[in-house]
Amino acid sequence: MSENVIHLFKDPEPTIPLTAVPSPAAPAPAVVPAVEQVKPLVPLWVRSGRAVRTAVTHEGTRTAGRLVVRHGMYVVGGTRIVSRRAWDGRTAARYERMLRAAEAVGNYEAAGDWEERLHRYRADRHRRRMDLLTAPERIVKGAAIGAGGSVGTLVLIGVALAVANKNPADVITPLMALVDLIRLLVVITTVVWGPLVAAAPWVALLGVWAVGRHRGAAPQWALPTNARGQDAGAPITPSVVVTALRDLGVAPLRAAIKDMGDAGAAMLGPIRIAGCGVEVDVTLPSGVSTNEVQNRRRKLAENLARHEHEVFITIPQAARTVRLWIADSGALDEPIGPSPLVTDDTLTADYAKGRAPWGQDLRGDAAALSLYQRHLLITGLSNQGKTAALRALALWLALDKSVEFRLADLKGAGDWAMFDGLATILIQGPTDEHVVEATEMLEGGVSEMERRLQAPPGTVFSPLVLLVDEAQVAFMCPLIDADKRPYGGSKATSRYFMAARKIHNQGRAVNVTLWQGTQDPTDQNLPKLVREGAHTRASLALGTESQARMALGDKAVDGGAAPNLLRPGLDKGTLVVASDGITIAAGQASITVRTHYIDTETAGQITARARAMRDGVTTLHVIEHGDDRDPLADIASVIADAPRVLTQDVLKRLAVLNEDAYGSWTNSDLKRVLDAEGAEPYKSDGRMHVGRDRVARALTNRGTDSSASAAE
Repeated sequence: MSENVIHLFKDPEPTIPLTAVPSPAAPAPAVVPAVEQVKPLVPLWVRSGRAVRTAVTHEGTRTAGRLVVRHGMYVVGGTRIVSRRAWDGRTAARYERMLRAAEAVGNYEAAGDWEERLHRYRADRHRRRMDLLTAPERIVKGAAIGAGGSVGTLVLIGVALAVANKNPADVITPLMALVDLIRLLVVITTVVWGPLVAAAPWVALLGVWAVGRHRGAAPQWALPTNARGQDAGAPITPSVVVTALRDLGVAPLRAAIKDMGDAGAAMLGPIRIAGCGVEVDVTLPSGVSTNEVQNRRRKLAENLARHEHEVFITIPQAARTVRLWIADSGALDEPIGPSPLVTDDTLTADYAKGRAPWGQDLRGDAAALSLYQRHLLITGLSNQGKTAALRALALWLALDKSVEFRLADLKGAGDWAMFDGLATILIQGPTDEHVVEATEMLEGGVSEMERRLQAPPGTVFSPLVLLVDEAQVAFMCPLIDADKRPYGGSKATSRYFMAARKIHNQGRAVNVTLWQGTQDPTDQNLPKLVREGAHTRASLALGTESQARMALGDKAVDGGAAPNLLRPGLDKGTLVVASDGITIAAGQASITVRTHYIDTETAGQITARARAMRDGVTTLHVIEHGDDRDPLADIASVIADAPRVLTQDVLKRLAVLNEDAYGSWTNSDLKRVLDAEGAEPYKSDGRMHVGRDRVARALTNRGTDSSASAAE
């Protein structure tokens, strides 16, 4: 008898691997189904809303909706246009609208003309209506006479036919033929009339749809995706300009145009082609000021389907008028051609009568600047083409061999290195020591100016141009000299400031002019008295309107000049110029010029041509400050490689070399030194010259004598 074993704990069932195949004898383990997670039920209205939203926002639905709205608006807009045309053709509405428009812009002469046309139209309409009262009687009489004449004519034809055929019945043959024709026309009309009546509404609908489509009566958002924005660069028409002004956001202007109806174009003068764009004068209605339009330049440009820089707003002489210049789309982003200085190797300059070829205005016409006795100031943000614009003028003037340059480049990047051997002074560098040299260069110019002012009346002086690039470095210089006078600053003790002011005050009378280039103008780096002393003021892109006023003056900015609206980086070399030395349209205070760019290598070729026109110029790179000088050696240095130099030119060059030592020299002082050294000046072509060979021989002999004395 077996023992019963009672297990207190049941052994766990062995785990069957997933890959194991159960034995046929053993029952398969029961599979417990996983408990599914029951999702919460979404209300029907939520699901319906989502479905509707998906259907509405689907691109296909939106495309279909735009299609329906677009063609529906074509029909509605075309109907409105056709109805208005019919109403204008049958009534005096057009004349009354034009009359109101002329009165709204204050053009009472045009208003009187339209009123006279209105009276003539009403008189003609009254006469036509009177004629309609007697029209039935005249129509009946005319019909009776016409019918009798026609029957008589047919009877005569029938008589002739009967005689010819010897058949009396042929007398009525023509009449019967007419009756048959009338019956045929009635049959045709009966057959065709039904379809014509049925098709007429659809033909009319198609007609107004075509008119609406041609006039673009549908809103922009309803147009196909590939057709939106295609108005960019579209031709400028009166309706486009009026619509742009209406949507400008000026309530009185919008109300006035609304009262004018379609005749808002009465505000516009003729649209004229002007270079790479068009120009139009707009006479604003009463209650609308010109600055309200100027201050909305960007919005106006966008309304005209242009970028902001492609629309310029200026103020002509006529009261309550703005002049719009609208560029062809993208035209201002195209580069202009090369400078005539590059394309014409035979070009020369004339300081007194010539004009420097600087670039092109917005019309595409050549912009040339007169430099005769005009102080010059060019300013703008950094790296916008200031040095290139200033250098282009100097390169042209260098082709006049009578012009002397004294040049200080306070940047020192080599932009003016090609003037070595052309300018009598060339300072290049940004340090305070370079500012000291530039200041002394200007003070030397002041001394030369004062010497010329004391000359006998009628004396003719050759032009002297003192050019300082990056002049803001000089105004901001902190150095103080031994007399406690600062070099920089804008006080009466500032040496650079006072030298510039003196040249501005009196220099032009004796052909001494100051050209300055500066960047990012402020009251600290470009004092008011200095900037207002320039006759020609030009500005590249600036950051603010206050800087634009510093650069060009209040008058130019109030007249529409806006260098602060130029695009930094994109409008490089584009200048807004205020000067009487350049041709500016009547009533304007400034002109926008796109300057020619001359690279450094090409500039070197132009200065080489300029040097070939001269006898030779010794360029001083450092102003000497010592007191112990050798006059004969200095004379030899200023003569340089020229075989001979006029005594007057030698004196000028010596004064440039050292104002303290030679500034007061006269012809007798020069002759005394040369006679003592055995290098006497001599007359040639009626004028006194100093010979290079004589001076060199005197220096050689002096050196030989010194050697002999030392040997003894």
